[in-house]
Amino acid sequence: MYHFSYFKEKDKKIILDFIEMNPFAFMTGSYLSGGQVATQIPVLLEERGGELYLQGHIMRNTDHHKAFVENPNALLVFTGPSCYVSASWYSNPQIGSTWNYMSVHVAGKVSFMTNEELVAFMRKLTLKFEKGNSESLTFYDNLPDNFLNKMMPAIVGFEIKAEQLENTFKLSQNRDEKSYDNIIMKLEEQGGSSALVAGEMRKRKAALFPSGVEWDASKFDS
Repeated sequence: MYHFSYFKEKDKKIILDFIEMNPFAFMTGSYLSGGQVATQIPVLLEERGGELYLQGHIMRNTDHHKAFVENPNALLVFTGPSCYVSASWYSNPQIGSTWNYMSVHVAGKVSFMTNEELVAFMRKLTLKFEKGNSESLTFYDNLPDNFLNKMMPAIVGFEIKAEQLENTFKLSQNRDEKSYDNIIMKLEEQGGSSALVAGEMRKRKAALFPSGVEWDASKFDS
């Protein structure tokens, strides 16, 4: 992960809101032997007593389940929209092009839920993604017993207490204002995820280029 200060989001609320808006996490770990495992899963975020917790569920007896039983150390990666940024859009195009993106990494140890905790979690999970509609036929409490009796033994719930929380919001903060504006314009023209990145850049422009303050290129490595 990049560790340049100008690519770091310092507002904790923005970071947690980002996780909430991008809950489909890439989860990775390893066996004690070093063999790597990974999966992608929806994750719920909770704050309790000033601590951050991530909750999810995985299939039993998969490679990742077996690895986390053996070695509980895990990394969750949350990502948002990303896009290519051409150096031809810069005031000085004679440098390398790049990629803009937003990513939050959460590291911690996996602890597995009891059966009762898993049921409570599945209620929260289904209710959240059914947008609070407890009448939905796919809300946990409305699912038929024959389905639950088959499905629930096949999954295991987990919780990770965040031991390390890092982020990179790489949004051309190291470019001059003219370049910054041109990047936004070009990305908006492309639409899709590029336009979403442009929207994030627009939110930050006033803070990056305060009125009456001269831009200082020396603050940046590139």
